[in-house]
Amino acid sequence: MKVVEGSPVAKPGLRVGLVAARFNSLIVEPLVSGARDALCRHGVKDDDITLLRVPGAWEIPWACRQLASAGKVDAIVALGAVIRGSTPHFDYVASAVANGVAQVSQASGLIVTFGVLTTDNMEQALDRAGGKAGNKGADAALAALEMLSLRDGIAGGALG
Repeated sequence: MKVVEGSPVAKPGLRVGLVAARFNSLIVEPLVSGARDALCRHGVKDDDITLLRVPGAWEIPWACRQLASAGKVDAIVALGAVIRGSTPHFDYVASAVANGVAQVSQASGLIVTFGVLTTDNMEQALDRAGGKAGNKGADAALAALEMLSLRDGIAGGALG
């Protein structure tokens, strides 16, 4: 059996875009810091990271699409937090953001990873933004690097 895997180590000159919501900044800022730190620790230069700020999670797919269309990055990491409230608003926003980010990746062929938290409450969000469940911003950034490496391996003939 042939196994093809990526590695979360950046090639020189790799450019990554972060798209981050301002809403729920108590949660999103640690996600941004975690993503940035993970990228830099794995070989991406800070000058090769571009951060796009959007008002809320709803606007993330639009900004991802614009960034993908600009052709200035190799991968995009979407970062935000949608926390369930007492109305169905959560369901609409969480679903639209997830589907929108997936559509950008599929339509553009660009690596776009999902670091948007969709939690039932603030405690769960804090746990996933650097608390006891780790930092999902860092995880999404590392997934982007691994997928870029996998893409390069496939393009380089790793499938045989």
